[in-house]
Amino acid sequence: MNIISIDLGTTNIKVSVYDKHLTPLTTLSETVHYNRSGDFVEFDPDQYFTCIKEMICKTAAIGKTSNNEDVIQIVLTGQAESLILLDENKTPVHPAISWLDMRSRKECEELSSVFDSELCYRITGQPELIPTWPITKMLWMNRNKPDIFNQTAHYLLLKDYIIYRLCGRIAGDYSIYSFSHYFNITEKCYWEDILHYCGVKTEQLPEVLPSCSIAGTLLSAWIDSEIGLTSDTKINVGTLDHFAGMIGTGNIKEGVISESAGTVLSIATLVNAPLFSESRIPLNCGPFPDTYVLLPVCESGGFSLEWYKNEFLEDISFTDINETLMQRPHRIPPVFLPYLTGVNAPDFNENASGVFFGIHASHDKYDFALAIMQGVACLLKKNLDYMRDSGVNINKIISTGGGAKSPLWTQLKSDITKQVIELPENEEAPCYGAAMIGAVSEGFFPTFKDAVDHCVVMKKRYEPAERMEYDKTYAVFTALYHSLKDVYELNAHERMRDF
Repeated sequence: MNIISIDLGTTNIKVSVYDKHLTPLTTLSETVHYNRSGDFVEFDPDQYFTCIKEMICKTAAIGKTSNNEDVIQIVLTGQAESLILLDENKTPVHPAISWLDMRSRKECEELSSVFDSELCYRITGQPELIPTWPITKMLWMNRNKPDIFNQTAHYLLLKDYIIYRLCGRIAGDYSIYSFSHYFNITEKCYWEDILHYCGVKTEQLPEVLPSCSIAGTLLSAWIDSEIGLTSDTKINVGTLDHFAGMIGTGNIKEGVISESAGTVLSIATLVNAPLFSESRIPLNCGPFPDTYVLLPVCESGGFSLEWYKNEFLEDISFTDINETLMQRPHRIPPVFLPYLTGVNAPDFNENASGVFFGIHASHDKYDFALAIMQGVACLLKKNLDYMRDSGVNINKIISTGGGAKSPLWTQLKSDITKQVIELPENEEAPCYGAAMIGAVSEGFFPTFKDAVDHCVVMKKRYEPAERMEYDKTYAVFTALYHSLKDVYELNAHERMRDF
């Protein structure tokens, strides 16, 4: 019996098939295409689904050929906030609005003036109203496209729409709706006050199921015994991609931190009760019953080094940058604040920007690359400190993403955070975690612990070295940000006046 996992990615869609022992049989990936205009980022939901349909059929056929087994489950994971509007016939009435879309800044200001931020945090787990959240796009539609708003009978998030097209049931899961800003994460129900203000009724929204539960079985139109898609193929709602990635790398208990330095630096840890901290760390419904995940996300994390390379070291590969830095004698680079796109919660400051501090004539282009690596490591430590202050005991970090491919950068993170860092052998963590969800659901493994013990292997371990100079770097890093708060605000006012 095979399991298909689908990662509804922002950049790429990935579909993988695994056997019952979670041996990967094949993986396909397709690029997502967007229509972009200024703050608007939209895509065709039918085109997105058609791509998935073709990928499911191809991977199912390969799985059938490999071991002559049918597909027992299709498990979904992926992005959270992209919004789809359907009419009474459940047909899209507007292009899907990506979570990348920033059109609703004014609506964020309006909602923030009506709903107290502490109230929002205690209900939704999100400390700030930002354009990412679907509730702000709903209000934008109400204010700017009333004809479309009035035609809309159903508001779905992307994963809900794929579930509906696969099994005919309009349903979402708790972990995804933690990112809607209209879901009460402790009561597990919709927040009617904010929906009413935006003109949306709860009956226009999907039922919300516990993460990792079964929504139904494949619609009859999908049935094709030759490739292993049958009437018994179940559709599992799965969980958010970050949380599937946690499962896929073995992070299923308190005290373990998942750190992924791709374009975005995301940091996640599981807690067994809702933890609303004074520092207002974003809190979300977790993948398992009665669990939650602290999830600070730093949008400029991995992107900072990518930006620097593309602009100033265009002809030099990341591998060459790392090798050059590792061969050089010890140097003290500038201190870098990696806030090229502002600061996310808990330090939320949309006016913040990147800073190199302490530049000397002796510094060269590689010193700036090293400064960026150290700055992102300091940002990781800062968020871990917030977690510790909130009562989280940290035992180790599991690192994935592009940044984990750099031994130098990973060792820097270990040294600066003073934490052990482990790298998992399987780098396709969200798809692998989704497959583990299906395997546990089917009873192939009695528990997630059994699945992790059997399937997850760590390929490398970094031990922190005692480096006193990094304590000084971190002290300058934190002092520099706090000293610039007023300057950031002044700079924002000046730029707005010039504009």
